[in-house]
Amino acid sequence: MSKQIEFNETARRAMEAGVDKLADAVKVTLGPRGRNVVLAKAFGGPQVTNDGVTIAREIDLEDPFENLGAQLVKSVATKTNDVAGDGTTTATVLAQALVKAGLRNVAAGANPIALGLGIGKAADAVSEALLAAATPVSDEKAIAQVATVSSRDEQIGQLVGEAMTKVGHDGVVTIEESSTLNTELEVTEASASTRASSRPTSSTTSTRRKLSSKMPWCCCTATRSAHCRTCCRCWRRSPKVASRC
Repeated sequence: MSKQIEFNETARRAMEAGVDKLADAVKVTLGPRGRNVVLAKAFGGPQVTNDGVTIAREIDLEDPFENLGAQLVKSVATKTNDVAGDGTTTATVLAQALVKAGLRNVAAGANPIALGLGIGKAADAVSEALLAAATPVSDEKAIAQVATVSSRDEQIGQLVGEAMTKVGHDGVVTIEESSTLNTELEVTEASASTRASSRPTSSTTSTRRKLSSKMPWCCCTATRSAHCRTCCRCWRRSPKVASRC
């Protein structure tokens, strides 16, 4: 497949157009008064959402150079979502503003490398100032307010605030689709699993299909393991449990 090559102002303006198209579609959802966006899906019905990264991931432009700009901003939203879990729309708006101001300075004769270094230093200074001025969110009321803005539903916000307060900083909050029309909060004071064993045939009872074990060894880890063999490597290091693996 042949490649298209563009240089200088032509390439920059095409990429800027792609940045604008993606950012303009995302930024309408910004803030508590933001609007929703309807996405056409290849399978199933349309999706209505106000989540910035969800909208960004669905955008692919026909023009290859405009699409390059869109993909750059899409990576900003995705990275923000991976690191912070929120703020993707704000990150997209900031990226669009930086691109516009940066290209304007480059067109005026500024050195792109020096400009990038200056933006990096400015970002570090702004981050320090924001951290110094930030208000810690610690009580249930403040958490509920943040959740209400994100979900645009006061009931959901109250439930999230209650859940976060009950589980604490080290707890885990899991969202599941309800089989009823009600939104409920269920607190589990221990770790729970939907099944006791990966092999139902290893059940120790014939009626309830349960697996019982006395004094089992438990392995707690901060990483996710997709296979039990990964855990067995750790267990084999202990002589007491090596015979069980």
